[in-house]
Amino acid sequence: MSALIHVVDDDTASQAGIDHMLQAWGYRTKAYSSADEILKLTPDGESVGCIVVGMQTYDTAAPDLFDRLSKAGSNLPVIILTGECDVRTGVRAIKAGAEDFFTRPVEPEDLIGAIDRAIARHRLSREREGWTHAVMARLRQLTRRERQVFDLIVRAKMNKQVAFELGTTERTVKAHRHQVMEKMQVHSVVELVSCAERLGLLRSGTV
Repeated sequence: MSALIHVVDDDTASQAGIDHMLQAWGYRTKAYSSADEILKLTPDGESVGCIVVGMQTYDTAAPDLFDRLSKAGSNLPVIILTGECDVRTGVRAIKAGAEDFFTRPVEPEDLIGAIDRAIARHRLSREREGWTHAVMARLRQLTRRERQVFDLIVRAKMNKQVAFELGTTERTVKAHRHQVMEKMQVHSVVELVSCAERLGLLRSGTV
């Protein structure tokens, strides 16, 4: 299924023009006449895509839109199209959360390029979130003792050291280690450590 582009523009003609161009490039589109409308129907990000917002001027309403979308749980990248712009305004937009920023008229190829980049980032973000959710679910399946073994193994502790710290036998540690590997669906300690690193557990010191 093609990506879904949410087009926000209170200018009917402008909105129709963007819709027509995006559909010609193979995108699905959904139109909104105002920022308030898209906020009422906040896209949940289940479909890969982005938001294109057309406005006459970049003012305080734009940063407010980013903030409200974030609070509503939307992680869709936002591209701004405006009638007036200078370098300082563009920097403000990017700092506020815009994926990209254009002054009208914009070349179709430039806008499509920005949309493609935004979609690629959104797709990667969703994949990372999906991986994190799955691995955290596996981590929660570990028993208290298995989690203790996990914590020590990813800190490069040998079975003998783990046994000493937990006050148990090396044989018991090996059994727990086997269960940890099974539940975490990994085939080596290297993979286990990689999981901990990607989850930020080693950096944060919360393992």
